[in-house]
Amino acid sequence: MTTILLVDDHSDIRRLIRITLGKGFDVFEAEDGMAGLEIARRQKPDLVVLDVMMPGELDGLKVLDAIKADPALLHTRVIMVTARGQSRDYEDGMQRGADAYFIKPFSPLQLVAAIRQALAK
Repeated sequence: MTTILLVDDHSDIRRLIRITLGKGFDVFEAEDGMAGLEIARRQKPDLVVLDVMMPGELDGLKVLDAIKADPALLHTRVIMVTARGQSRDYEDGMQRGADAYFIKPFSPLQLVAAIRQALAK
């Protein structure tokens, strides 16, 4: 089964994405970057939906960097979901290896379409 990790400090965002995804995915959740990275290393998800601004020592960009630097996670796709919507934020996320970048508020249906497209690559 396809594994997806949702990393966002807002439980309502994680719940919205999980519900919109529907069945057919193994979904794991984390509320901060450190927990998200630990789960990613343990579960080796097919895709991570990652918020940029989170509490703690690891924000989403640092988690993205760690995922892309880990040979065990090379296959993992990453979609950023964030309130940071400046063009330089988008460019930074994409240059670091994100597969897509969504700005909050976002369309859950468009996010799920992007998830399915990234998984099909």
